[in-house]
Amino acid sequence: MRLGVLDVGSNTVHLLVVDAHRGGHPMPMSSTKATLRLSENIDDEGRITEAGAQRLIATVAEFASIAETSKCVELMPFATSALREATNSEDVLARVRAQTGVALQVLSGVDEARLTFLAVRRWFGWSAGRILNLDIGGGSLEMTSGGDEEPDLALSLQLGAGRLTREWLKEDPPGKRRVNVLRDWLDAELALPSKQLLDMGKPDLAVGTSKTFRSLARLTGAAPSAAGPRVRRTLTSSGLRQLIAFISRMTAADRAELEGVSSDRSQQLVAGALVAEASMRALSLESLEICPWALREGLILRKLDTDMNGGPRATPLPGPAANSGRQLPGDAAALPRPIGTVSS
Repeated sequence: MRLGVLDVGSNTVHLLVVDAHRGGHPMPMSSTKATLRLSENIDDEGRITEAGAQRLIATVAEFASIAETSKCVELMPFATSALREATNSEDVLARVRAQTGVALQVLSGVDEARLTFLAVRRWFGWSAGRILNLDIGGGSLEMTSGGDEEPDLALSLQLGAGRLTREWLKEDPPGKRRVNVLRDWLDAELALPSKQLLDMGKPDLAVGTSKTFRSLARLTGAAPSAAGPRVRRTLTSSGLRQLIAFISRMTAADRAELEGVSSDRSQQLVAGALVAEASMRALSLESLEICPWALREGLILRKLDTDMNGGPRATPLPGPAANSGRQLPGDAAALPRPIGTVSS
């Protein structure tokens, strides 16, 4: 069975096409991305602008068409923080469905954290023991800890790399003083959440997921993506500190020239690095293992589990206009211009 996972984030739209038949594990077939910058198209009242809504509708329609061309039999469309927090999200979601046939399901921050944790657990297995996972998105930071497939504690904080860049690091480059002020503020914001996580028990394995952590690991010496997903990659606190001292003096254009940094993420790289550094400092972590699986894989795994256990099936996808945008796999209520297609 070929599935399409449509992820509408704060900065990008990502369509992941997977073969979900082989041993219950999602096997990537292709990946298509487009820069959306939805979070930059929000006005002073917290509303998605007309230009942002139009771009969203056009992109979703195009990607639904790509899913059909890729012979996906089911489409799993979801959105995260930008649409979750917009004051006119219901109106925009209704327009997307009316004009594209795709009903985006908006995940809560806690849902994001729990589904990502499921993916991390499946990747590392039961022998990993208690896992502590950090995931930095454009709008939020998710933090989880647990010894099972369901975390004992799942937190979502409004400390995303894009959000902090807009609110704190408006200058390019940001300047040493501003970086230090943000460092101090992050330490204060993370004091209580980190204590709550550590109260769950000392982790046997500390993990980082998301494009931000993968980019930071690459810039501090980890293997490139071309080496494959199963190569071990780590991010150390010492390497991260050295990296921040380097990239915080660079412009976004210069950062975009670094290996492993895309132009659409270069602006928020410094903020993302500061969030990673502050989180590791608050949790007394010297290093993180980088996991290639995250939210999208967690959604697919939950769907496979649901289907295997006789849960509701997704609506088939005969064409973009016919997609009903059915509920996410499992009990979702209980769960708290394309850049191109890259063959995997």
